[in-house]
Amino acid sequence: MAYKIRVILDVEKDVFRDIIVNESINLEELHFTIAKSFGFKGQEMASFYLTDDSWEQGEEIPLFDMSEDENSFSMTNCLTSMVLKKVGDKLIYIYDFFSMWTFFVELSEIIDDYEEDLPVIALSFGNTPDEAPEKQFIGSQSNEDNYDAFDDESNFENLDDIDFDNY
Repeated sequence: MAYKIRVILDVEKDVFRDIIVNESINLEELHFTIAKSFGFKGQEMASFYLTDDSWEQGEEIPLFDMSEDENSFSMTNCLTSMVLKKVGDKLIYIYDFFSMWTFFVELSEIIDDYEEDLPVIALSFGNTPDEAPEKQFIGSQSNEDNYDAFDDESNFENLDDIDFDNY
């Protein structure tokens, strides 16, 4: 079987690729396929992240297993079919942690009898920008969030009153 996977680059203008791959490739091969389809060499660190239907980032599947647990996942020991099981299943893919290229990966079709050499870029739309967009992480803004304990002098004791001999 083959998987048709839509990969959307998280940038302002629409940029996406529809890629057809063998369901039994590992995520490392999918990583190289995605990177090259967007014009990258595939030489930077990357990770896939499990996600839900709302694109909430879940467990990381790194390019290399750097843990001491021999049973942990990495791209080399995780098949695409293990994480993309049915149409609509999703992953988040981060390429180059310095630039933080972010991609949304979704299984769009399962093809029973695909006979061409794989992988294949079935559709290419838009051009990859020269630079990754800057990511802004904005948290909630309330008066409590803006309170800085270090600005409140009553939170600190007078250093002259501390008996350092007891420490």
